[in-house]
Amino acid sequence: MAPRRLGFWQWLAVVLVKPVLNVWTRRTWRGMEHLRHPGGVIIVPNHIGHADPLVAAHFIHDAGRWPQFLGKASLFRLPVIGWILYRCKQIPVERGTVEAAKSLDKLVAAVRAGGAVVIYPEGTITREPDLWPMRGKTGAARLALATGAPVIPIAMWGPEKMFEPRTSRLSLRPRIPVTVVAGPPVDLSRWADAAPSRIVLEEMTDTIMLRIRDMVAEIRGGTPPPLWERPARTRTRGEAGE
Repeated sequence: MAPRRLGFWQWLAVVLVKPVLNVWTRRTWRGMEHLRHPGGVIIVPNHIGHADPLVAAHFIHDAGRWPQFLGKASLFRLPVIGWILYRCKQIPVERGTVEAAKSLDKLVAAVRAGGAVVIYPEGTITREPDLWPMRGKTGAARLALATGAPVIPIAMWGPEKMFEPRTSRLSLRPRIPVTVVAGPPVDLSRWADAAPSRIVLEEMTDTIMLRIRDMVAEIRGGTPPPLWERPARTRTRGEAGE
């Protein structure tokens, strides 16, 4: 979506936030061409801190798309804030309720309408001690199966210096270096006609997360570890491909 086509509230968000980020960060952007798909796309970034949604939104907007993030439905019920979120075309998602299935319908509708839907497949800021990606949840895979839309991986490094996720320390130092790289769509073609079984969704999710992990390694250097496992989750199969 070109900036001239933004609604008033979207335009206002850009005017208020983008100048701050232009001063706060020194940006290295790569791979924007992968976001310029003519239809809907599913964007899957790594999640390393509280500031990286702002950085991801900046990158996606600079690529010519309007980012549509998922937000807790409770935020959309807040006075004023919820009203603004709706008008900025963000997407409410119910979690842990019987309404959760309806959230997928909203995401499918947004993608089919040509939106650039942003899903953090890890579901939260990574718990891996060195901020490497951890094993993801299956929401992005479900949406990919339901829509057939390309899944565009994004790797970021640097936003964790803006707002340190472990200590919650905010740094207002100007021109913090941040790097954001978008890659070509993840190849999920082997599952194109598959039913969304647990095994299929987990295999797709691991494929997505391994791509993101390897892209993060290209930015920050070093040898990436296996995808970090949430301690509370018990897996029933091997970690193929790690």
